[in-house]
Amino acid sequence: MKNTIRVERAIRDITQATLAEAVQVSRQTINAMEANKYVPSAVLALKIARYFEKPVEAIFELEEGD
Repeated sequence: MKNTIRVERAIRDITQATLAEAVQVSRQTINAMEANKYVPSAVLALKIARYFEKPVEAIFELEEGD
């Protein structure tokens, strides 16, 4: 699953740790999502989208075969 978390963080100038704290996960989880090594739960995806004030589809995109 592709995502734009890194881009959204850069636009807002926030760290992985700041986002992680806001959505109640570890910084390593945010890092893994940005590296496309971890697919978030629906709840976590919604929390991240809400944090960035965007629809889930604007942050996360299914790839062929997902």
